[in-house]
Amino acid sequence: MSDDDVIALHQWRQTLNSARHRGLVWLCGPAQAVRARAAAVLEALALTDVLWAGLPARDDVAPAVEPLAMNKARTRLGTEQGAVVFDAFNGFDPDAFGALAGTVRAGGLVILLTPDDWGQAPDGDYARLADHPFDGSQLSSRYLARLARLLKEDAQVARWIVGQRLILPTAEAPISTPSASVEDGDCLSPDQARAVAAITRLRRRRPLVLTADRGRGKSAALGIGAAQRLMQNDTRILITAPRFSSVAPVFERLAALLPDGVLQDQRFVWQGGEVCFVAPDRLVENLEHWGGDGSVLLIDEAAALPAALLHEALRHFPRVVFATTVHGYEGSGRGFALRFRARLDQHAPQWKALTLDTPVRWAAKDPLERSVTRLLALAAEPPSDDGTGDTAYHHRLDRDALALDEPRLEGLFALLVQAHYRTSPADLRTLLDGPGIGIETLESAPVAGEGRLLAVAVTVDEGGFDDHLAEQIARGERRPRGHLMAQSLALHGGVVEAATHRLRRIMRLAVLPGRQRQGLGRRLVAHIVEGARADDRALLGASLGAEPGLMAFWQRCGLSSVRLGLHPETSTGEHPVMMSRALNERGAALQRLLDGSMAAQLPGLLAFELSTLSPAVVAQTLRDQRVIAPASPVAARAQLDRLAFGQAPLVPSRQALVWCVHQALHDRGEAAISPELITLCGLLWQGHSLTWLARRENLTGSAQAMDWLRRQARLLLEEKTPS
Repeated sequence: MSDDDVIALHQWRQTLNSARHRGLVWLCGPAQAVRARAAAVLEALALTDVLWAGLPARDDVAPAVEPLAMNKARTRLGTEQGAVVFDAFNGFDPDAFGALAGTVRAGGLVILLTPDDWGQAPDGDYARLADHPFDGSQLSSRYLARLARLLKEDAQVARWIVGQRLILPTAEAPISTPSASVEDGDCLSPDQARAVAAITRLRRRRPLVLTADRGRGKSAALGIGAAQRLMQNDTRILITAPRFSSVAPVFERLAALLPDGVLQDQRFVWQGGEVCFVAPDRLVENLEHWGGDGSVLLIDEAAALPAALLHEALRHFPRVVFATTVHGYEGSGRGFALRFRARLDQHAPQWKALTLDTPVRWAAKDPLERSVTRLLALAAEPPSDDGTGDTAYHHRLDRDALALDEPRLEGLFALLVQAHYRTSPADLRTLLDGPGIGIETLESAPVAGEGRLLAVAVTVDEGGFDDHLAEQIARGERRPRGHLMAQSLALHGGVVEAATHRLRRIMRLAVLPGRQRQGLGRRLVAHIVEGARADDRALLGASLGAEPGLMAFWQRCGLSSVRLGLHPETSTGEHPVMMSRALNERGAALQRLLDGSMAAQLPGLLAFELSTLSPAVVAQTLRDQRVIAPASPVAARAQLDRLAFGQAPLVPSRQALVWCVHQALHDRGEAAISPELITLCGLLWQGHSLTWLARRENLTGSAQAMDWLRRQARLLLEEKTPS
C-alpha cells in the first residue's frame, strides 16, 4: 500500500470521524491478496476493537483483531466495534452482514472482502439454499450479482480492486446544525427522552410499543427508564429478550446512572429495588407468580419472541413495554407491529406507540447505514395504492428480470415483510435464488407502463422422491434438505406417497392492507391452482399457523387440514397446520390417503398430545373433516332427545352429541363458528370436564354446566336433525 493511499484513507476516515459517520470499504480480488490488503488497512488506520467475520484459520492475526464465525454474528448484537472485516470468500451471509454492520460505532468501518468475479456464481453460503437434489454450485447467483451491481453504483462506498487504484467517496463534511433541546439530561435525543418519559409513566393496561431502527438508543432508553423507575421506588422490574447479550446496553445504562448499584448474575440491585433479566422460557413458567398488580415487564426485541409469550405477558402484567427493532435480524419489527396491533386493540385499546427516529450512536445520513439498508432492502416500502379500481392482472414473474428491477423487487419484498411475523435479510436471497421458487402477483392495470402490485405469492415445488428414498423418509432414516411438507406428511402423517408425488406449496401470500377482504387472495390462489395443474403437480399445499381466521381463508380456497403439529412454532406461538387440495386424479387419490390418515389420528391427538390446543382451532379443523354417522341414527337421535329434554347424563350421550356438533360445523358452511360450538368442541374432543366448561362460560359449577349443555343440545336439535 503506497504512502498516497495511506494518506487518502486517513483523510477520508478523519472526515467520517468529524461527521460522526461510518464507512463501507469494498476490497476485491484474489483471496490472499485481498486479506493482506485488509490487514494493511487495519494497521495503517490503527483501528481497534476489530471483528474479522469468516477469518480462515491462521496464526498471524493481529492482537486487536478478534476472529468470529459467521454463525455467531447474532451473539454480537448489543455490542460495539471499531471495525468489522466481513470476509465473504467462503460465503456471504446476509443476516450476519446486517447484524454486524449495526455494531460499528461512529468513525468505524465495515471492510467487505470478496473475489473480483463476485456474483458470477453461487458462493459457499448457498449450500444452505440447496434443497435436495441440488447442491449450492447448481443454483443461480442473482442475489450476489445484485449486491455487486449495487456496490458499484454506490458513490458512498470506498472501492479497491487488487491491481487498480483506490477509489474513495467524497465524504460529506460535517454540517453544523443546532441540536434539538433534550429535557432529560440522561438522554441523547428528544426521541429517546419521550420514550423514557413514557416508560417511567406507564399506566395500568396501557402498554407501550417502542419501535426503532438500529442505533437509535432503544435499549439505552429501556435502561434509563428502568433506572428512573427504581428511583421512583419500584421494587422489581423484569426484563426479557431472546438472550442476555441483547439487553447488555440496558444494564450498562443502569450501572452508569446508579453507580452504587450492584450487577450480579444478570440482576441489578440498587437500594432495595432490582432489575432482573429473565429468559423467555423461565418467564413463561412463572407468569402467574411474577405477574399481577404492580408488576412491570420490559420486553426487548419483541419481534424475535413467540407471539404466545407476548400475549400471555399482556394478560399477566399490568405495565409492560414491547420494544423491537424495525429492521431486525431475528424478526421483522414491521410484521410484529401489524400482527400484534390487533391483539393490543382487543385487550388494551389504550395502548401507546412511540418510534425512535433520531440516531444516537452515529449521526444522521450515515453512509454505512444508507448503503447496508439498500443492499439488504431493509427500508423497502410496499407500493402505495389509492384503493380505486378493481381490475387485477395475474403475472408469473421471471426472477432474472425481477433481480434487475430494483423498485419492483423492493416493493414486492416489502409487502412480504409487512405481512409476515418473521422475515430476515436472507429471505431476499431465497426469493431470488432458491431452487423451485415461483413468484406470482396480482397487479392493477398499468399506468404509465407500470402496474401497481396488489398481492404476491411465493411458491416452492416439493416431493418427487424415488420409492426407496421416500420409504427411508417415512421411516425417519433420511431427512434430505428442504421439501418441508412432502417429508412431514410422509413421516408424521404416515403417508409415504406424499414424498413420491410432486406438490406445490404456497410459502408466502400477502395482499396490500388496503386491498384485503376484497377476494384478491382467493383469486391469486386460483391462478396458482391453474398453473400447478398445468405443471402436472398432484397437490397444492400450504403450511401455516393454526389460527381460525387463517385456516378459514384456506378452507375457502379449497384446502383441508391434513396435519396438525404437536408443538407451537417459536415465531408465532401457534401450532403449525398443513393443508392441501388435489389438482388431478393422482392428487385426488393422495388426498384421500391424507384425509384418512388425519381422520384416524385426530381423535387421539386431541385427547392426548393436543388436548391444550385452542378449541377454536379444533372447531376449524373439524369443519373440513368428514362427518361419520353413527351406526343407528335413529337411536342417536333418541339419546340426544333424552339429553336435551330429559335428565340423561353426558357419558351415554357423548357420541351422539359429537355427531350432532360435527354436523352443525359442516351445515353452517363458511359462516363464523359460534362460541358455543367452539366450547362444545373442547368438551367433546379434547376431554375437558364440566368444570372446565363452567369456568369458560362463567357458570357457577357442574350443575349449571349441565343445564348449559342441555340448552345447546336443544338448540342443535331444533336447528337441524342429523341425517
